[in-house]
Amino acid sequence: MAIKLIVGLGNPGKDYQLHRHNVGFWFIDALARLYSGSFKKEPKFFGELAQIIIAGTKTYLLKPNTYMNHSGRSIQSVAKFYQINVDEILVAHDDLDIPPGTIKIKLSGGHGGHNGIKDTIKALSGNDFYRLRIGIGRPDDKSKIVDFVLHPANKSEEGHIQDALLDALNVIEQVSQGETAQAMKTLHTK
Repeated sequence: MAIKLIVGLGNPGKDYQLHRHNVGFWFIDALARLYSGSFKKEPKFFGELAQIIIAGTKTYLLKPNTYMNHSGRSIQSVAKFYQINVDEILVAHDDLDIPPGTIKIKLSGGHGGHNGIKDTIKALSGNDFYRLRIGIGRPDDKSKIVDFVLHPANKSEEGHIQDALLDALNVIEQVSQGETAQAMKTLHTK
């Protein structure tokens, strides 16, 4: 099964651009640059959409403008309009449970406390979509999580995250073609 929609989760606007919570946007922007895609505001999809070709497959790139906690509405509208099945969607998002510099790919599962994923599961009426989990690490104190994700990473962490995004770009053709096991093997044996 080929991936036909790749979504980057984040919060719109310059104020949020560099925040850890926006690494999904960082990835989708890098992917658009790599494949010469350009985003266009699409009010009917509540976001910005680009179209690229990955390994011969027409693929839509989406950045929801609905803010993180309401991402599902935007994703669902694109999937419905273009008749994209849930298992043809890849959602790139930040993950507190993975250290900076690590990427994991996963099909289905719960939301792990991530409100953007929670809303996506609800809007798609299912969880059988792929996730590109981008590690950002977590603060020592649980009460500081909101503050942590809504601030920029330090220079060292940002460097690790950028390296991880490059690793993800290097396996995107495999992921796009449904070869996620091979992509995971590549990511985990570097």
